[in-house]
Amino acid sequence: MMETESIPGTALVNMVPVIRDAFHKHFSSPDADVILGAKDHTLFRIHSWTLKTTSGWFRSLFSMPQRSPPSNHPETINLDEDSHTLESLLLMICGLPINPLTSYDEVDTLLFAAEKYEMPGPVSVIRVLIMTPPLLDQPLRLYAAATRCGWEEEAKRASAQSLALNIYAPEHQPILRKLRTGAVLDLINLHRDRREGIRKQLNEQPFVTGSTMASCPRCRWRIDHHTWRELKYRVVMEMDVRPLGDTVVDLGLTEWPEAIACWDAKCPNNDCTCVLYDKVETLRLIRDCIDSLPKTT
Repeated sequence: MMETESIPGTALVNMVPVIRDAFHKHFSSPDADVILGAKDHTLFRIHSWTLKTTSGWFRSLFSMPQRSPPSNHPETINLDEDSHTLESLLLMICGLPINPLTSYDEVDTLLFAAEKYEMPGPVSVIRVLIMTPPLLDQPLRLYAAATRCGWEEEAKRASAQSLALNIYAPEHQPILRKLRTGAVLDLINLHRDRREGIRKQLNEQPFVTGSTMASCPRCRWRIDHHTWRELKYRVVMEMDVRPLGDTVVDLGLTEWPEAIACWDAKCPNNDCTCVLYDKVETLRLIRDCIDSLPKTT
């Protein structure tokens, strides 16, 4: 067996006899002048012209001085990827029906290979596919891929979807650790700004503000707004673990014990018993506050 020099970033280029049965069924044409070998020993015949026009890495490789292999033994380039990854890449650059992407582990592997071999075509295909089910329901994995590749619109979409998650939960830490520092900070700031934004607005007009003690608007009897303070605290804490705010407006403000106590609060003067808070108007105002908060990074 004759071997050429090692090529940086991949395995060796070999001129070896190959077995017909080892070829991938979609890439076995005898007319192809290059053989790519996967690490699990599956072989792929492909035209060098296709590789040169779709891959900067292969274009550079084939521009180097090459030995002329025998016509019946095309050169074999052994690569680091498995057969499924190579198959997916080659289907994309050859204009053949592509494999569906069903997990972000597969997306990450394919993106790494496409970037390594400088294949913008597969990268652009992956960019479209990650915005479709079943990949669209994993916002942190989408955010990781989008921020790494510089896909701004996809990153914004993912950051908006992440508002339904508690990103501080232990199960999300492995993904966050893989992000660039700037990307992590942008996401944390978005979640924090929504929590602090609602806290700030709930402490301003037209909501009840000021000292802990106040007067009944009807009889001027002394009242304490402790039920409202407890409800505000519950809202802020809920926004901390789920910044989207849907659990606040859809259920929380009607079913939480703090909410029920607030809407039932009345003036302690038995001759007055004025309801202290307008439930309908307060719910509307809180919804408006949540809708006004930043939604993306």
